[in-house]
Amino acid sequence: MFSNVPHPLKLVDTASAWCLGIAAGCVIFATGCGQVDQGQEPPSALPDTEWPLHGLTAAEARFSPLDQIHVDNVGRLGLAWSFDMDSTRGLEATPIMVDGVLYVTSTWSRVYAVDARTGTLLWEYDPDVPGGWARHACCDVVNRGVAISGDRVFVGTLDGRLVALNRADGRVLWDTDTINRSPPYTITGAPRVVGDLVIIGNGGGEFNVRGYVSAYRADTGEMAWRFYTVPGRGDDPHENPALERAAETWPGVDWSVTGGGGTAWDSIAYDADLDLLYVGTGNGSPWARHMRSTESGDHLYLSSILALRPDTGALAWYYQTTPGDNWDYTATQNMILTELEIDDVQRKVLLQAPKNGFFYVLDRATGELLSAEPYVTVTWASHIDMVSGRPVETGQGDYSEQRQLVFPSTLGGHNWHPMAYSPETGLVYIPAREASGYFHPTKLNWFELGSEEAARQTGQPTPKIAGQLLAWDPVTQQAAWRVHQPGLYNGGVLATAGNLVLHGDGDGFLYAHAADTGEERLKLELGTGVIAPPITYSLDGVQYVALLAGYNGIEDDSTPVHRYRNDGRLLVFKLDGRPVPLPKQRPPPQPFPPPADLAAIPGEISHGEGLYLRWCVGCHGIEGTTRGPDLRRMTLGTRGVFHEIVMDGLYAPKGMAGFDDVLSQDDSLAILAFLNEQTRQAHLAQQDGTWAD
Repeated sequence: MFSNVPHPLKLVDTASAWCLGIAAGCVIFATGCGQVDQGQEPPSALPDTEWPLHGLTAAEARFSPLDQIHVDNVGRLGLAWSFDMDSTRGLEATPIMVDGVLYVTSTWSRVYAVDARTGTLLWEYDPDVPGGWARHACCDVVNRGVAISGDRVFVGTLDGRLVALNRADGRVLWDTDTINRSPPYTITGAPRVVGDLVIIGNGGGEFNVRGYVSAYRADTGEMAWRFYTVPGRGDDPHENPALERAAETWPGVDWSVTGGGGTAWDSIAYDADLDLLYVGTGNGSPWARHMRSTESGDHLYLSSILALRPDTGALAWYYQTTPGDNWDYTATQNMILTELEIDDVQRKVLLQAPKNGFFYVLDRATGELLSAEPYVTVTWASHIDMVSGRPVETGQGDYSEQRQLVFPSTLGGHNWHPMAYSPETGLVYIPAREASGYFHPTKLNWFELGSEEAARQTGQPTPKIAGQLLAWDPVTQQAAWRVHQPGLYNGGVLATAGNLVLHGDGDGFLYAHAADTGEERLKLELGTGVIAPPITYSLDGVQYVALLAGYNGIEDDSTPVHRYRNDGRLLVFKLDGRPVPLPKQRPPPQPFPPPADLAAIPGEISHGEGLYLRWCVGCHGIEGTTRGPDLRRMTLGTRGVFHEIVMDGLYAPKGMAGFDDVLSQDDSLAILAFLNEQTRQAHLAQQDGTWAD
């Protein structure tokens, strides 16, 4: 067997006879005292076991060999301790645990080092991201975690910096600008360390940027190489031969109005045996291919898996999941490296369930497609052609001339929330979703979730909208079991040798399911929605499960953000812990101002709607989100300073930047006119004799 994990888990208990082996991307304990019977409590001398990398190992499988907490006793799980993350917005980080310390990030790219036994704060670091930079983040001021190597902690900041901190005290060792402050890039993903290099990509695919992934020297912060994921503008020289080939697939593009996109904002994995670095790339900018180009083309390397040489950044091979991406079908979802027996041959494979709805199994040495099947409802393509490796489009995803309902929506069959793979069951556990979306031919980077009424009006299929925990067999390419969830936005997944799959959901619960059957074994109320993935570790003979709770998604009446404050917390559990204290109840919403009190605004409502959908809906939605308040409920006083807020940045320190560089005063008036009309309609829809609901 081979090892594809360069940094095995550290076992601190030197008095133990336990040792760690790595095989096919999974972690195995070997002992001189025999195997532990799953039905019994394991020995008290359980060695300390860390979670040192983003996916536990470089293979990113998120499978832990720990089994003190198992399918027969997980119902006894309770709170060991909690830590206040000083946030009321989305928390997405995977905690890292090394040497008894948990390193975790919060909103605005803040880093905390916390004692993993007690929750005591050891140090914290605030990179002082300007509040106005939130405008450049499509999906909140989130961060997915740190990387650790030696005595350094590495974190990417929302405003595009890569920072190295001293692991002992949080001192800044170096601070490197990865974006040169323009265009509007962000970093929300976790860095990865390969040898003496720190690898990081950037976000901004919705904001007309050119994607790239970069490597920096771990000791100095100096850039070692950069791989651009799409060609440069106009007649600019190509940085490498791979981009020369890519440029041929971008015919008819006006590079003066598009940066291309293809940002590498999340998924990275590394195979030490093959010495290949795998990077997932994102959507085009804009989403619609007919807006990017007057001619058809694959638009490499959008929505692709890239295999790079980590020492130079040279492209070894690529596989494009969605040629000419048209629906924001990113391939930035986490990739898992393992071995599978396929057609009686043991293959080194890469597994991915990207947004486009197909589950891919690739030979990770060559990029050869081994299989691909839909894991959720898919209408934009009928199947993947196994000869060419390309999807066969049905035409049902073509919205170049009319509004079109497409499965999956731009939210994807699976988004960034990590999936996990258990070598014991042979199953991949995916936080999947069934959701269709309407795309419009002229609205920029815009979609709406499918609705039954809209489907009837257009004569299109009735859409499915539901989340699910899906157990998928990557060999047979079939579902082993599914557990339906009430909402679309749910947490990433952890699998363990205790025959468990653990995850949180958007409705504020921590679940444990039997990994082999899907049977529910735990439902623990947290009161706060979860989108982040859990981890597990052991210290002093005790196994813990750690999880960030903090919701970031579309609000609806079922989500806990309508019942409790969205107080971000790091929650750590153990067997026979105490009950989880629930957050405080949310106060009732502000009443809608009476329509008679709303000033007449000369702005054009339809124009204001278009501007609102372009610039405002990402944070505020129509009815409010965890990122921004419901603007229909603005007080009359706030409406009186609306232009100072929108144009001049009156609330920039709170994260609401000014937009005077892209909006005019007339635009601001039109947006306010649209919001006033929305307020009037909301009042009429709920009118019951009072102005408040």
